[in-house]
Amino acid sequence: MKLFPPPWLAAIAFAASGMAHAQPPAAEHHHYGAAPAADPVVRAYQQANDRMHADMAIGFTGDADVDFMRGMIPHHQGAIDMARVALEHGKDPEVRKLAREVIAAQQKEIRKMREWLAARGK
Repeated sequence: MKLFPPPWLAAIAFAASGMAHAQPPAAEHHHYGAAPAADPVVRAYQQANDRMHADMAIGFTGDADVDFMRGMIPHHQGAIDMARVALEHGKDPEVRKLAREVIAAQQKEIRKMREWLAARGK
């Protein structure tokens, strides 16, 4: 004899599975409780974040390799854009050094990904 969970338990499990992927409302998502968007640093990070997420909304092909490369290019560009904000507004020498390293590394990887995609006509 098969035993099935009570309907209320199945409903809780179903609801919980969807909650794991829930996103906060747009206003909360962008501010993270930080300074208002009038702040030029916050605004610059928000713009970089918004651009990255919009550009990562690729049309998936089902080819894991192609989809990875196409999705990672805007992800890496987002890191570059954030590093540029840190260089423009930040003061800590360690953060500035890391930001420069991030820019160099991510640009190099973006070139490799674009070359890989071009070699495959993607």
